[in-house]
Amino acid sequence: MKIAIKLAYRNLIGAGLRTWLNVIVLSFSFVVIIWMRGIINGWNRQAKDDMTAWEIGGGQYWHEKYDPFDPFTLSESHAPVPEELIPIINRGEMEPYLISQGTLYPRGRMQTIIVKGINPKQDIFLLPSQKLDTLITDAIPAVTGSIMARNLNITRGDRMMLQWRDAGGTFDATDIVITEIFSANVPNVDQGQIYISLENLQKMMNLPGEATIITYRDGHSPGLTELDGWNHKTKQELTSSVDELIKVKSVGTSVMYVILLLLAMLGIFDTQVLSIFRRQKEIGTYIALGYTRRQVVGLFTVEGTMNAVLAAIVGAFYGIPFLALQAKTGWTMPMDTSDFGMAIAQTLYPAYSAGLVIMTVIVIMFTTMIVSYWPSRRIARMNPTEALRGKIQ
Repeated sequence: MKIAIKLAYRNLIGAGLRTWLNVIVLSFSFVVIIWMRGIINGWNRQAKDDMTAWEIGGGQYWHEKYDPFDPFTLSESHAPVPEELIPIINRGEMEPYLISQGTLYPRGRMQTIIVKGINPKQDIFLLPSQKLDTLITDAIPAVTGSIMARNLNITRGDRMMLQWRDAGGTFDATDIVITEIFSANVPNVDQGQIYISLENLQKMMNLPGEATIITYRDGHSPGLTELDGWNHKTKQELTSSVDELIKVKSVGTSVMYVILLLLAMLGIFDTQVLSIFRRQKEIGTYIALGYTRRQVVGLFTVEGTMNAVLAAIVGAFYGIPFLALQAKTGWTMPMDTSDFGMAIAQTLYPAYSAGLVIMTVIVIMFTTMIVSYWPSRRIARMNPTEALRGKIQ
């Protein structure tokens, strides 16, 4: 094997420009595949981190009738907070919030919205809920997201009327004032909703002490998986939509991987075919010197596979600085991501791992070995005498 590697290396270097063209194209495949997979992995990690920080915490308890895709369930999706959770809530490890439908009238227009009541002193989410705890206005303080503010053409300090229907079916209205506009990477906490203090919404809805969702802090487990009238949602369940989306995107990017590999493998295949055609006398000499046909086939297979080895080395020279720079500065999306309807940051930071790099190297080297072996099989059918004369049998 050592002799085969030395001969293969000598032959590759002796091929000159043809070898380096194959190596450069193959190294490009190494770097691009790792970079694209890093982008997908980074998006997956960022999306889950953002959802944890803004929306789901470490997990949630949903009222059994709550359906986030059916706003008509909101009128019945509430119940008193379970007594066994009250001590945990008082310690700040869990936070309840109430959800209701409402109608907003910004500057003479009408907009149906979701109103969420949240504790102003909570610190489980990144929401600027502390802005709800103010006495500088006679209207109810409210905060909303930048997408919602842009859609309604409102700014901080704007005052407008909010109408709602309480638990008894009575319509009522009051003034609210926007005390803060936040920017989040998670559209579910922004689009079509405003936040007011939990106490205010409970009074408005005539639902003292009741909630729709109870969220616990990331890294904290309440130790209760079953509560009467409440459905426990783990963090894995709440982020499953991201996992499904990442799977779909991974399949899509696989098409690009295949194209890159086909381009590189086509060059190696053509090189191997041409090499075998032009080096018939050399092949015959090897066999005449005592090499078995299997050993000669192995020599040409090693020679082709060494293209991937050289490509990995060349790719490391320019790939490592490029990938490190991307991991530090990120890749800024060429379009606004706020309207995508999914948790995605404007700038994605790739996430690489040793497993990703090793698996990419193994896949490309194995594919290169197969492509190198395929045309080399013809050597086994050569007649040594004819090969020495430069003729294929």
